Amino acid sequence: MKLIYGTTNKAKIDFMKKRIEPLGIEILSLADVNAPKLNIDESGGTPLENAKIKAWAYYRELRRPVFSCDSGLYIDGLDEARQPGAHVRSVGGRELNDEETIEYFSSLAAEFGGSVTARYQNAICLVLGDTQAYEHMGDDIASERFLIVTKPHGKRNEGFPIDSLSVEIKSGKYYYDLDDSTKKLAEGDDGFAAFFKRVLSENPTLNHSS
Repeated sequence: MKLIYGTTNKAKIDFMKKRIEPLGIEILSLADVNAPKLNIDESGGTPLENAKIKAWAYYRELRRPVFSCDSGLYIDGLDEARQPGAHVRSVGGRELNDEETIEYFSSLAAEFGGSVTARYQNAICLVLGDTQAYEHMGDDIASERFLIVTKPHGKRNEGFPIDSLSVEIKSGKYYYDLDDSTKKLAEGDDGFAAFFKRVLSENPTLNHSS
């Protein structure tokens, strides 16, 4: 089975490939299918709303099964008006690049004495046809709670800037410094696999589609 991932973020594509290709699902990027560049208005108020906006936009353009994901960052103790939510990079009316995002959240952690507790809420929307779509945003694809700290790690993962500020609460270590055997990424690994397993179980013919 082949599915198009409606994103231009290579880090997100690599992450999802590790999660679902063992299920027999081949992920195609937008470049793989020569998709045109779309100016999508991701103005949804939640990660799920944005995931749906993107998935349906790419489906209408490509007329092939496509899915999109979106994430929202929620920080404990932060006023609702300042919550990043589904617009993590949008600050002061402009879009931050990776290094600017790191600087902004480092400064935010400093406001709270050096660290803040945060969590990602993640969402996915898969469009199979004009009247068939699956969507999900639940705790099983949310991250565990983690710390955002002031001092960034030296490593960078393009497309995931806050990873450089992310520290596991239990160990007090940067996620980048955890052993691969114990490292838990910011996304709900098992939850995404479970989502696609459910789709396949309800649509057995997809296993033979291309």
